[in-house]
Amino acid sequence: MRNHFVGPVIFSFVALVCFSWPAVAQVYFPAAAGGRSPEAKAAAAAAPKPKYDPHDLSGVWARVRTGDQRGGPIDTLMGGAPAPPMTAWGKEQFNAHKPSQHEAEESRRVPPALGNDPLGKCDPLGYPRNLEGGPFELLQTPTKLMQVFQEGLRLREIWTDGRKIPDDVDPRWYGWAVAHWDGDSLIEESRGYDERTWLDGNGYPHSEDMRLEERYRHPDAMTLEIDMTLYDEKAYTKPWVGKTQRFQLLLPKDRTELYEWYCVPSEEESFNEGVRNPAGGLASKK
Repeated sequence: MRNHFVGPVIFSFVALVCFSWPAVAQVYFPAAAGGRSPEAKAAAAAAPKPKYDPHDLSGVWARVRTGDQRGGPIDTLMGGAPAPPMTAWGKEQFNAHKPSQHEAEESRRVPPALGNDPLGKCDPLGYPRNLEGGPFELLQTPTKLMQVFQEGLRLREIWTDGRKIPDDVDPRWYGWAVAHWDGDSLIEESRGYDERTWLDGNGYPHSEDMRLEERYRHPDAMTLEIDMTLYDEKAYTKPWVGKTQRFQLLLPKDRTELYEWYCVPSEEESFNEGVRNPAGGLASKK
């Protein structure tokens, strides 16, 4: 997906610098082309660590990368834990998915014009795929936790008011999620996911029967850990047990904002017609 926000953000940033620099200095974005700005890095270095509360998960969180990334993209799905064997249905879905994004393995990647990644049509990416899309923010209230992803500023609600997931829920792009505290761990259960979404950019499938169990831990003021187990008997022959995924709090905590990073259907269609289709050897529809 093209980063549609880059041009407008740069233009807006320059305009604001010229006319209202003091206001701009109060906001620090988590990422941009080439990383955080020098001003944002300086502000993060100078900002004090927030007071530690193991039950306060609020803030903007960025994935802690591990391993050697020079050899290509690192799969972040399930913390990099290998997928269990697929069922016949799962294999059929996996083979039908034609990924074209950089997250995909080179052996599976096809030219975007020949692919069928939902991202190419600006469909919601769903969960847990949206964890790949850059930093995310957690907003906490007494009754729910709201997870806001940078890609599309998509919202996932995690209810913490004691409710249960109804048995007859209709599938949604980001499922239905409830959670409760067990000591200093937030235990989450979610299901009811629309199977049109992929689990990641490599095209791993799931069915509407998928269920996720997650454990959120906040071991220190700057760290968030997520352990995830995926259950989907229709797609996989056994549970997919993930490795621990770690995220770092971005400072300043109260002044770091997510970019407005949207996949705009009209722009995507124009880009497909002018760039992707010709590059893939497909004639323009016009």
